[in-house]
Amino acid sequence: MAWIKTIPYDQSEGQLRRIYDRVKGPDNNVDNILQVHSLRPHTLTGHMALYKNVLHHANNTLPKWFLEAIGVYVSILNGCRYCVTHHATGMGKLINDEKRYVSILDALEAMRPEKMFAGPELLALNYASKLTLAPGTIQQDDIEALHHAGYSDGEILEINQVVSYFNYANRTVTGVGVDTQGDILGLSPNRSNDPDNWSHR
Repeated sequence: MAWIKTIPYDQSEGQLRRIYDRVKGPDNNVDNILQVHSLRPHTLTGHMALYKNVLHHANNTLPKWFLEAIGVYVSILNGCRYCVTHHATGMGKLINDEKRYVSILDALEAMRPEKMFAGPELLALNYASKLTLAPGTIQQDDIEALHHAGYSDGEILEINQVVSYFNYANRTVTGVGVDTQGDILGLSPNRSNDPDNWSHR
């Protein structure tokens, strides 16, 4: 599951069990990306608060499928197959069109988003690529380009935070060898109107 020790649900107790009970899915399943925090439960709390509020909050205005697409693209750029596998599955459920989903995923996997995206969406994905691969090169002009494409400051922040979160999550996973063994793919805390509900159903 990972290259460091983790504590599974049935061996958890105290603070860790309480957090697991908040995040678990069917049959007490806890995603490996979350279990990897088990030796430091306070970091699991921080991870989940960030994840829920960045990607699954009712006050976001950009379509959730597109936020997931940004996350999938960042994960591809970082070589994080764990996050690609999980979030591509979630993206597919949200798109709910198998042919379109496969075409989008193929374009992202090929690092050719222009094959399926244009205009503001393509600009956002290009910003995601630049922020992921060369963050020190981001300039005010990059933000102004997003403005001119029609994104509000709040929407630009949504894009920025999704890119930043996935870079964090990718490095959490790849840095300690987390894999998908035993995970249930595509689950997420989807009660967007309740930031405190972390349940994966």
